[in-house]
Amino acid sequence: MNSFWIILFHTYLNKLKSKSFIITTIITVVIVLALTNINNIIDMFDKNGGKDKVAVLDESGQLYEPFKKQVNTINKDINLTLYQGSEKEAEKAVEKGDFKGVIQLRYNNEKLPEATFKAMSIADSALFTDLQTGLQQLKTMLAASQINLAPAQLQKLYEPVLFEKFALEKNAKTEEELNQARGLVYVLLFIIYFSVIMYATMIAMEVATEKSSRVMEILISSVSPIKQMFAKIIGIGLLSLTQLAAFLIVGYFSLTRNLETLKEGFFGVYGFSDIPIGTIVYAVIFFILGYFLYATLAAFLGSLVSRIEDVQQMITPMTFLVVGGFMIAMFGLGKPDAAFITITSYIPFFTPMIMFLRVGMLTLPAWEAILGIAILIATIVALAVFGARVYRGGVLMYGKSNSFKDIKKALQLTKNE
Repeated sequence: MNSFWIILFHTYLNKLKSKSFIITTIITVVIVLALTNINNIIDMFDKNGGKDKVAVLDESGQLYEPFKKQVNTINKDINLTLYQGSEKEAEKAVEKGDFKGVIQLRYNNEKLPEATFKAMSIADSALFTDLQTGLQQLKTMLAASQINLAPAQLQKLYEPVLFEKFALEKNAKTEEELNQARGLVYVLLFIIYFSVIMYATMIAMEVATEKSSRVMEILISSVSPIKQMFAKIIGIGLLSLTQLAAFLIVGYFSLTRNLETLKEGFFGVYGFSDIPIGTIVYAVIFFILGYFLYATLAAFLGSLVSRIEDVQQMITPMTFLVVGGFMIAMFGLGKPDAAFITITSYIPFFTPMIMFLRVGMLTLPAWEAILGIAILIATIVALAVFGARVYRGGVLMYGKSNSFKDIKKALQLTKNE
């Protein structure tokens, strides 16, 4: 058993001290800090303090004030300024960067407002849409006054219809709880997706690297291949937990310091306060089981190749499985109770992401989540037994890889031992 722990900690410490791991961790931590401080970074580079300055040329002499009122109701960050110069002077001011754009207001033949908007680039569709909406609302008000509609009648006409949603299912999640769950599931799906691909690939590369340097011949003479496989899987599993812990700790503290400034965007819609403990527990369980499932698969696939160059080709089908599960889960975020999502949540290679999606988004009976976990554990055990047999023969195979035909050769070598 000592040899197992030696290989495990050697794999862990060797990867932990490698330059690639350190650089990747630092870069990812910087990205996490940048994402959680995105509003502060934008404000730092924005000389207008996040506001869009727009010059207004009012040819009518009457539209500026009501238009400004409508636009400020829609977006307070749009700063409209009545420009007293000519059209050419306003365009030059835009070219200098004094204004984001210039809008010309005028009446048409029916005494209703129309406008022309000019900017250096029309790529900012959000600004244009807000200005257009403000002008549309102003036009509606003026048209209503022309047909003698009272303000109260106009308000009644455009008052939003009351349309409430209620779930009949007992203990069903509310709209707010669903949004909160959707945000958490969205983030954790990405963590599971990238972690499984990155760390499973790392295991396959580790095995292939040792084979290509003939270190494996020395190892198998003193340690059984099964011990090697599981020592590497658990060693890199510890490495993944170490790296994720660093990301989550940095992200959590940075997020709590900037939560007020982030309420407007993603975090305003998908809140992360009062996250149910059960959801966190399921996230950890499905992450660990998903890792072991794909790590075991990657280990014996890596044992079939003799050159590092062949690793990506060999694990491509495994990568497609992960990508497929992720794409199904992304679809399921909008419709988690679909029959297709329910069925695929019990397919072992999709279960880590899709069953977690259902647990997070729906109020499921406990037996469904337990059944998904049991299927995963059974698949991991079966894959581990089969993978260990392939691994034992695969590490003895050298030469050009012939894809999955080599699995049969590896099993024959195991029987001949």
